[in-house]
Amino acid sequence: MSPSPHPFRFGYGTNGLADLRLDDALALLAELGYDGVGLTLDHMHLDPLAPDLGTRTRQVAHRLAALGLGVTVETGARYVLDPRRKHGPSLLDPDPDDRARRVDLLLRAVRIAADLGAHAVHCFSGITPPGTDEDTAWKRLTDSLTPVLAAAAAADVPLAIEPEPGHLLATLADFHRLRGALGDPGHLGLTLDIGHCQCLEPLPPADCVRDAGPWLRHVQIEDMRRGVHEHLPFGDGEIDFPPVLAALAATGYQGLTVVELPRHSHAGPHHAALSLPFLHRAAASATADTPPVAPPPGEPSATPEGSPT
Repeated sequence: MSPSPHPFRFGYGTNGLADLRLDDALALLAELGYDGVGLTLDHMHLDPLAPDLGTRTRQVAHRLAALGLGVTVETGARYVLDPRRKHGPSLLDPDPDDRARRVDLLLRAVRIAADLGAHAVHCFSGITPPGTDEDTAWKRLTDSLTPVLAAAAAADVPLAIEPEPGHLLATLADFHRLRGALGDPGHLGLTLDIGHCQCLEPLPPADCVRDAGPWLRHVQIEDMRRGVHEHLPFGDGEIDFPPVLAALAATGYQGLTVVELPRHSHAGPHHAALSLPFLHRAAASATADTPPVAPPPGEPSATPEGSPT
């Protein structure tokens, strides 16, 4: 693989390749030229609850090394802990035993990340349960994350929490509230989803990137529209990507920037094949400070129609 002409390391999330065996997904991403993978721990991809986890993790580590892929460990599997509740249980559940199950998953994720040489572990707060007041929800979150952060520090793997629309921790301002409540621990970082910035942050995505720069430990990327939490293929939303990538380059961020299209998994190989050329064009425009290059016929532009250039 030839050296990248830009400072970015692009990956693709396995939650957008759920119909592929993990080994096949990794091989596909390497063949397409991706630099890494956002590995969502799930029943079909390095199941964190199945037997022989250590052995299976070592096998994946060897495969990643052979393919030259970096990795972030993600923990957003919909039903890995509960077959009836999407993303349940969460760190905010009223039942302490349920909260402990989510904490255990994150502790497993930290160990897996350390064994894989991952650059971060991703997590999120969860939705505030009905009947739970805000102060109680924040206390549950901080209490639940305390042992996970201790494990992350011991393993020297950053824990990167993601502001998620509809969750207790939904915005960058909420991330800073959590930092303050926990005493600004060194291993607490941020997963910034560029689409979420477009969806609900008051600032444009490029400004969000600049503001988040000191705490960035993981980046997810896809297109999105204002006020609508729907992950879209590039060119189907409203985001002007070259300024976003220029802002990201200026932060000095060295981790993976991972395409997240979980609801397009039925056509995952197709979207993986289209996404990387799009990002390379946007990155070339960002780093050269020139207008985006017109894409070949049948591929989306790096700047959606109607958005500023």
